Amino acid sequence: MGKTIAQKIFESHLVEKPYSDTYVLKLDRVFCHEITTPIAITDLVERGKDRVFDCTKIKAVIDHVTPAKDSKTATQEKILRDWACRNNVKDFFDIGANGVCHAIFPEKGFVRPGFTVIMGDSHTCTHGAFGAFAAGVGTTDLEVGILKGVCSFKEPKSIKFVLNGTLKPGVYAKDVILFLISKIGVNGATNCVTEFTGPVVDNFGMEERMTICNMAVEAGATSGICFPDEKTVDYLWEFIQDEFKTKEEALKAYSQWRSDDDAKYEKIYEFDLSNLEPLATINYKPDQVKTIAELKGTKVNQVYIGSCTNGRISDLRIAAEVLKGKHIAPGVRGIVSPATPKIYKMALQEGIIDIFMDAGFCVTNPTCGACLGMSNGVLAEGEVCASTTNRNFNGRMGKGGMVHLMSPASAAATAVAGTITNSPLYK
Repeated sequence: MGKTIAQKIFESHLVEKPYSDTYVLKLDRVFCHEITTPIAITDLVERGKDRVFDCTKIKAVIDHVTPAKDSKTATQEKILRDWACRNNVKDFFDIGANGVCHAIFPEKGFVRPGFTVIMGDSHTCTHGAFGAFAAGVGTTDLEVGILKGVCSFKEPKSIKFVLNGTLKPGVYAKDVILFLISKIGVNGATNCVTEFTGPVVDNFGMEERMTICNMAVEAGATSGICFPDEKTVDYLWEFIQDEFKTKEEALKAYSQWRSDDDAKYEKIYEFDLSNLEPLATINYKPDQVKTIAELKGTKVNQVYIGSCTNGRISDLRIAAEVLKGKHIAPGVRGIVSPATPKIYKMALQEGIIDIFMDAGFCVTNPTCGACLGMSNGVLAEGEVCASTTNRNFNGRMGKGGMVHLMSPASAAATAVAGTITNSPLYK
């Protein structure tokens, strides 16, 4: 019987099996941010265990409320900052050098095929785009990971998506993942690893693969995974060129991290996406989805472009293509947050920031703040936001607010129209 990529990663990182279905895995990376990690840090300090298993394998960033908005958030940031200094965590990204965690960590080359990665953040599954097992964990598991460099997981079960066809112009990775979640539901992949395969995924670049893996958790998945290929090697080459003589050698090494043809799956879903339309969520669950055309005319108060789902340079380029020469509708607030300083610089150099500002958008520093209603774009009660983020839970971006999740193209077009509408890029 063949093995899935998750099974291969688990077997290669196995430390022990205390129970028949429980795997204690060695960790390649532990990622940290200022919202969840300070709780773990404080507990470790109180237990007299203020240390880390390997200061080179822990990466930390301040990314949610940045800069701090009040004394409470400043204290959270100070706890993380002081801890990183005490424990010589070399890759700590403080104010000015910081960005959205699930954008800046892969951008720095910290994730590789076959890696195990944890973080106290549910969207850690983003990093599975590189052929890694990456999972969000709770405080206790995070503490153990920081201290011992291990984490326990149940035996991996996998669901396979085979995505066939060719996407229409103006249909993007965000539309694909919203479609998949709508088909299997928010509990459809609970406690499973979701593999994304097929021609559609093969044609995606790494940023698009990160988008679909990012929202695997919205279907209940522990991790989303794409198989490493030439595009993975190209993305990582500046970080791995000292490890391999050629890209072909790197690809051969990384090709071990693919599922076998005869691997066993809990379920296999196969879809032809050739006729997929741009989509958006409705109500308060990410599996409640309609086409943009069905929602045409729905008034919005705010449009937000950014986040760990859709704040990368390709996302900003697409939105700028829609916005160029246009202005957002009266009564609509437009906010854009490039996900990292590097992305911000690229957008400046390419004239994208000018396009956003000329269109009437507020351009903010890299931050996760608006996505979970903490800063830089919180909604008032009764307000509606067209957003490129990943969750539309009740109150997610502000008490009493409504969030419609959609692609950057759809969000940009909606900003111009003042109501939900398809972008002119959709043919």
